[in-house]
Amino acid sequence: MTAKKSLVFFTDMRTTPDLSLPAKLRLLMKKAGFERLELDKQFTAVKMHLGEPGNLAYLRPNYAKVVADYVKEQGGLPFLTDCNTLYAGRRKNALEHLDAAYENGFNPFCTDCQVIIADGLKGTDEALVPVPGGEYVKEAKVGRALMDADVIISLSHFKGHIETGFGGALKNVGMGGGSHAGKMEMHNSGTPAVNKDNCVGCGRCERHCVHGAIRVLRRKAHIDEAKCVGCARCIAMCPYNAVHSKWDEASENLCRKMAEYAAAILWQRPQFHISLAVDVSPNCDCEPNNDAHIVPDIGMFASFDPVAIDQACADAVIKAPVLADTYLTENMKKHPREGDPFGTMHPDTHWQIALDHAEKLGLGTRKYELVKI
Repeated sequence: MTAKKSLVFFTDMRTTPDLSLPAKLRLLMKKAGFERLELDKQFTAVKMHLGEPGNLAYLRPNYAKVVADYVKEQGGLPFLTDCNTLYAGRRKNALEHLDAAYENGFNPFCTDCQVIIADGLKGTDEALVPVPGGEYVKEAKVGRALMDADVIISLSHFKGHIETGFGGALKNVGMGGGSHAGKMEMHNSGTPAVNKDNCVGCGRCERHCVHGAIRVLRRKAHIDEAKCVGCARCIAMCPYNAVHSKWDEASENLCRKMAEYAAAILWQRPQFHISLAVDVSPNCDCEPNNDAHIVPDIGMFASFDPVAIDQACADAVIKAPVLADTYLTENMKKHPREGDPFGTMHPDTHWQIALDHAEKLGLGTRKYELVKI
């Protein structure tokens, strides 16, 4: 018996005097069945990447406004949301994260809705969520605001990623939805480490470690790995970026953990997924800069299935012509991977694993029917 295909709706980036890109996005959402969601008086999380300052490939806030306005038309209560980052940057805590978001245009004046950082001030406001069928993660550590929401809408910028091959709906929700501890669990097979050059021995990490795993000796912090449980609170508390994840998890396991986090967040919840394959940069919007996009702008996708929409976006990029003088063309000479631009750019990644594992978990299917509007 042939497995049922999921519907993925698509529109290109061509416009007319009577049909702008924001109008096309709204039309796409409508055709894809957005109004079937029960949104009246429902807190609706629009999960998206708010962009690391310096990067200009992130989605324009105009697209977020389209989604927020449509939610409100249906009686919903939308808010834009993301979790704090694990690495040092402009989005490691909620105050700087909000500053960065506003700087990039994600503020109520531009989007007509509020921004809520899902895992709180220091990345520690988390909900512990069982993973249905989890093999690598039994209990995901998720930004609490995401779990408090009644409806999840993912608005994703589809692009390359140095650890997962590409970033789409699964990465936006799964990796992006993890708290500090959740992100460390996905990226790290062990415990955090201390950069002794940055550490000034202030003792803040020691005071906030509830497991007694940190001691400051001779003005340097030391982590007892036998006591450490990997909660990442020390990473959140360090004002000098001296405590960090080892980033040592294998790409294959990272992809599976990411899929399991997405399953924990989305399982049996009202959801809708939008992905824009535009400005398809080689790396994530977490980078403080973006390299030239590798293919021409493709279009906008929408679906109720996060697995199918990621597969459809990947297929579209694979079929697209490669632009000259890009990171992709450089890597095509060094280590080409036939028919796989993501693997060519990032040879150690295996993006298919995330889709296979998400499909195995029952989150969706890689089989889809593309409906063009």
